[in-house]
Amino acid sequence: MQAHSTMEDELNRAEGLLVNGEDQLAADLLARLAEDAEEYVDRNCPTTDELQWFSFPTLFERLAYRRVENDPRELRDVGEPLERLYGDLGLAEVRLGDYEAAKRALTQAVRWNPMGCEHRLNLADLYRISGDMREYLALSYSVFERASDVRHLARAFTNFAGWFEAEQKPRAQAAALRAARRLDAHDGATDAALDLARGTDHDPDALTDAEARDVLAEEGLPDGANAEIAICLLMCASDVAELGQRDLATRLTLRARDLVGQDASMALLQLIHADDEEGDGDAGQEG
Repeated sequence: MQAHSTMEDELNRAEGLLVNGEDQLAADLLARLAEDAEEYVDRNCPTTDELQWFSFPTLFERLAYRRVENDPRELRDVGEPLERLYGDLGLAEVRLGDYEAAKRALTQAVRWNPMGCEHRLNLADLYRISGDMREYLALSYSVFERASDVRHLARAFTNFAGWFEAEQKPRAQAAALRAARRLDAHDGATDAALDLARGTDHDPDALTDAEARDVLAEEGLPDGANAEIAICLLMCASDVAELGQRDLATRLTLRARDLVGQDASMALLQLIHADDEEGDGDAGQEG
């Protein structure tokens, strides 16, 4: 569709302006694109049903919908450019020092991809800068329910470690840092926090994994990724394996195992394939 290719061309031009440091020109262009894009959505996606795919509360529900509906093109074509548009606009506004405008832009980026965590975490940072710790913590916590990338989970734990430091809870801070380190995400913020923690009263090595789990549970935090994330990784692994991409399927399966453990990942695999096995059994009986 021509409208989509034009949007992509304009986004490429705006990103070129950002690369060249012409932040104000980029922001102006992106703001105009945002107005046009919202008008396009109003004209072409007027019903709640058509937009519902973007508002499913969990990654599992979104992935399940994609499997059933085969990822409707009209929704993908609207959602992905708008997420990119508002993400770029948020970056431009941050560079220009207008954090309120950046928050509005990133809020829209999250709207168009509520399962994506990069914009969610960047938005959390803006709320922290403005002193709104309630939104900062809420956005950070929401990552535990949505993330499919361990880097985002590690960053969420690091965010809470910073909060525990401010609250003078070194044991909870150490537990959050230990959870982040166990993900082995090599995230810059996490690595920096771990370096600063060595030899202090919030050194993650001061706790065992079991102790860290107990401390996090007392603070209302999960010990790591919840089962939803592992389910999605394993479902994706099954899909790509059927397409012959066995290396990718193996990496996804190993990531799920690392997140929830070998026993849990095997149990989840059995649940995912239970219907297939029942179907095969029925077919065999009919034969």
